Amino acid sequence: MRKLYFLVPGTGGKFACGGLWAELKTLNLAQQICPAEVVTYRQREKETLFLDDLLKENSLEDIIFVISWGFDVPKLALKLKDYQVIYHAHSAEYGFRLPSRIPIITVSRNTMGYWGQKSPNALIYYLPNQISDEFTNLNLERDIDVLVQARKSSDYLIKQLIPELQKQCNVFIVDSYVEDLASLFNRAKVYLYDSAEYWAQQRVTEGFGLQPMEALASGCQVFSSVNGGLSDYLDPGFNCYKIAGYSREYDVQRILNVINSSETLSLSPHVLAEYRGENIIKRLEVILQEINLFFDYQPTRCHKIQDLTQWRLTQLFFRKVWKKIRK
Repeated sequence: MRKLYFLVPGTGGKFACGGLWAELKTLNLAQQICPAEVVTYRQREKETLFLDDLLKENSLEDIIFVISWGFDVPKLALKLKDYQVIYHAHSAEYGFRLPSRIPIITVSRNTMGYWGQKSPNALIYYLPNQISDEFTNLNLERDIDVLVQARKSSDYLIKQLIPELQKQCNVFIVDSYVEDLASLFNRAKVYLYDSAEYWAQQRVTEGFGLQPMEALASGCQVFSSVNGGLSDYLDPGFNCYKIAGYSREYDVQRILNVINSSETLSLSPHVLAEYRGENIIKRLEVILQEINLFFDYQPTRCHKIQDLTQWRLTQLFFRKVWKKIRK
């Protein structure tokens, strides 16, 4: 297999976020299948390859660049137009299009559906993000009634729901980086996550939503929004509860009922197994084999399928109108 270069703007500092950690986890899994390295393209770092330096080399025929940083993807795709490239798609709705020569690996079925419509002539695959084995239910005493992370939370959650819950139960708010999130999830009875408002402001989708799944894997009862990639695995009433259910008072009542109840909802082991490293490695190996075969074939002469551009859609629309007029 060809060597993979995973492109990220930087590996820490201002670029530190869930998307970066998920990308680096995928890199670690890929290294169990083929040679793979991280490459930065904005921030130069010690002992890390830098994209501009790499592109000065002449021996890149057996290299595949993996791009993923949403807002940088159009610029990177253009810069790497003469090379073999994979787009590792997390969120959707960035608005750009990609040529069908670039295979797309999506982290959620929600994102896969978006690209299935947006780029129907590209190779498209589904590879979920990994839930580390550390996120498991340790059956410990749970001394936190409600756990919530301030980042990505809606105004409603922070300014209305949480103040009301604080009057009646023990609420723990995380507003900075936590080294051992798995332990925190094992101490909490209920975890609240409401990201729909945040992603609407960003004008892109929730790509995957790691934390509600990590919380479920750790035995928390989860109240969450179900936007974007969260809809892949969250099933309100069966493995979680839908947050922001009509009124604040109704939310408070439901959350307190769950805290005081011995009945629990959980993610089935069968569903959770899909997101563990062992399954992802198996899927990634199949995907990379297919993509390598595609790049073997790509240089040959062929009849390329016409892309579904706006101009193509306009042509199809007028063809449809003309057929109706003729009838």
